[in-house]
Amino acid sequence: MSRPRTQAEYLARLVPPSVAGLRRRSVLTGAAGGALLGTGLLAGCGDSDSGGSGSNTVSLGSNQSDPKPKDVIAKVVDGFKTSSGIEVGVNTVDHNTFQENINNYLQGKPDDVFMWFAGYRMRFFAARGLAGDLSDVWGKISGQSDAFKKASTGDDGKQYFVPSTYYPWAVFYRKSVWQQNGYQVPTTLDQLTALSAQMKKDGLTPIAFADKDGWPAMGTFDILNLRINGYQFHIDLMAGKESWTSDKVKKVFDTWRGLLPLHQPDALGRTWQEAAQSLQQKKSGMYLLGLFVGQQFNNDEQDDLDFFTFPEIDPAIGAKALDAPIDGYMLARRPKEEDNAKKLLEYVGNKAAADIVIKNDPSTLVANTEADTSGYTALQKKAAELVGSATEIAQFLDRDTRPDFASTVIIPALQQFIKEPADIDGLTNSIENQKKSIFTD
Repeated sequence: MSRPRTQAEYLARLVPPSVAGLRRRSVLTGAAGGALLGTGLLAGCGDSDSGGSGSNTVSLGSNQSDPKPKDVIAKVVDGFKTSSGIEVGVNTVDHNTFQENINNYLQGKPDDVFMWFAGYRMRFFAARGLAGDLSDVWGKISGQSDAFKKASTGDDGKQYFVPSTYYPWAVFYRKSVWQQNGYQVPTTLDQLTALSAQMKKDGLTPIAFADKDGWPAMGTFDILNLRINGYQFHIDLMAGKESWTSDKVKKVFDTWRGLLPLHQPDALGRTWQEAAQSLQQKKSGMYLLGLFVGQQFNNDEQDDLDFFTFPEIDPAIGAKALDAPIDGYMLARRPKEEDNAKKLLEYVGNKAAADIVIKNDPSTLVANTEADTSGYTALQKKAAELVGSATEIAQFLDRDTRPDFASTVIIPALQQFIKEPADIDGLTNSIENQKKSIFTD
């Protein structure tokens, strides 16, 4: 398979499963349960920067709760207000809370515009009638490739999503630590294991690790599955077409079990930010995460951050597939201020908003191809090259499968595995039984 040379080519290789034909049962089940979030409660539990209803306002539900991305959103909103005169009430909610309770939020009284993800999860809510049609907005956006448009399109052929940013997952490290210790980038799993053993001797935790949030461990499962079984198996497994009790899946968990002693212990009590800080503080040698790991580094430390793609496990499969999720914006199904909402969506999809993101956030890549990327850091340029050289791009486990399956089955299953990695047969049997119930409904 030839390498995609452009952003459009690599995105065109996304082969996401369809959600057409899914029934209503599980979308009505809040991922973390209705007790945490009632109807519209997401809109009530965030810190609203401004708001109100009227002809000159629009509300935005934001999951960008960490300081750096929250500040970037504020700057993008300021740019929109300057250009349009429209006030934006930003309802910021903790990222994990937002994600785990999106079902209830969308069925209640959501903000006019809300931040979400491309791919399966976008199409799932579009198919359920919980998102607004943005086909007319796309007619006013330039600089978005056909491939990004495809990633924003529902099963009915209409657009429901406006891409803003994307980022690859890779193994990050501090160059100064590696130079000081003479470490070399591993290209095979054996080399990664040997390097980790040396890091232990040098007093470092080899691999920073956290899963208190529930989703980070999905990245580890994804990359091992992609390296051991390949991209198509990943897609088919996420679509419910492959068995979790297969030898292929068991090999993923068995390989992971062998690597767990190299990871930071007590992961279930640690957030991804805390794990990233252990890398920033030079206590850990490596960390498998998205490019956003840079949010936990000071400005003067950004040049010391580098990465490599997770090494090869099977030479026949190689190491060219990776996770590179797309983030962006969607429209509520019945926005209070529809005209203003669509103006905001048009703005965030165009060059002006992308330029603001580039100037203020070195931890992501922008989707708009007309943006001035001369402001990219060396790390961002390398990240763009990594994604451009990938043969296949996955969106991430919880974006490539049904949201109810990811949240109610996979999160607790992976956390159980981290606590008790010995019983792989029992774990995979449990996942498979629950999968059959969900995917056959």
